[in-house]
Amino acid sequence: MTFRALARMIPLLGLSMLSATTQADYQRGYVSMVGSSTVVPYAKAAADRFAKGGRFHEALIQASGTGGALALFCESNGAEAPDVALASRAIKAREKDACSKNGIGEVVELKIGYDALILVQSRKVEPWSLTAKEARLAFAKWLAQPDGSMSLNPNHTWKDVRDTLPAEPIAILGPPITSSSYDAFIDLISELECKQAPWVPAGAKEATPDLLHKCRSVREDGIYREGDDEAHIALISSATHPEVGVFGYKLLQDHLKEVHAIPIDGIEPTYANISSDTYSGARPLYFYVKASAIIRTPGLKEFLSEVVSEKSWGENGYLRKAGLITLPASERDAIVGKLRAYGINPSLAPANDVAPAKSSASKKGKSK
Repeated sequence: MTFRALARMIPLLGLSMLSATTQADYQRGYVSMVGSSTVVPYAKAAADRFAKGGRFHEALIQASGTGGALALFCESNGAEAPDVALASRAIKAREKDACSKNGIGEVVELKIGYDALILVQSRKVEPWSLTAKEARLAFAKWLAQPDGSMSLNPNHTWKDVRDTLPAEPIAILGPPITSSSYDAFIDLISELECKQAPWVPAGAKEATPDLLHKCRSVREDGIYREGDDEAHIALISSATHPEVGVFGYKLLQDHLKEVHAIPIDGIEPTYANISSDTYSGARPLYFYVKASAIIRTPGLKEFLSEVVSEKSWGENGYLRKAGLITLPASERDAIVGKLRAYGINPSLAPANDVAPAKSSASKKGKSK
């Protein structure tokens, strides 16, 4: 028996002991994905459909959070590393650098649709709206003053933020600070603010790292409380005071009888406003794919073809029914056009004539 043949018999958990050469040659035989628990349900829905017909092994899908997924993704091209990272934010420059340093090669970015980060309140509370500036005045740790200096946020009631709001304590229930949802919340209250004076010094094109860190900080004085979505939605639903929760679009839709959204700058977080990226809390969702794995991993090309088929991510597709906010048709067409260069084609998606296979392994993570 050759060493290569022996290597192929070694269980997956032992692959880290193999040499880099053996790992490069090894085919695990199925698609491996890891990532954000926001994106995992959509990957799983497509994988269940993809498994119909039995041509390929079921995909392995694990939840670890966006940051953890991209770290694993960029570690190596070996069989122990995932083919696809499921991300609820765009890949960061330092993550791209890690992929490059570790010889990952080309990484294909596939934007699959949108979710949104939405501020909500109990329906027991009189509804009101906020501007992006007012949201920052309520939740940011540091505020810029008219003289160009920065000071710790002095606002403790909603009336301090806007005179017409109630004189009730500011309170916000949000995602864990280690999650990509927390990053998206920071974007919501800081994105435009941090690109202008006084955060960007005179004559500079962008803020210094220290000023940017300060600008993108959230209150640490007890006003922001991190925690689990389900626990928080229960607290918000029963609240008789104006506590604010930070949730995704699907959770809002699931609890519309108990809570309502707070418009930002007069824009409601409707499906159309999120899909067109008009609502400021909209956040794109991604599959990051190793180009080398499209060739190397059996079934990956066909799985991705399933994802970008109209029956999947289209206006009436099953991913929309699962909660995904789809991209406009013109954007979907443009993405499919680019993916054809990698052999990905919606026509390769399997026919839906067999009952979906049972999911192989789906591990739930705490962060999104």
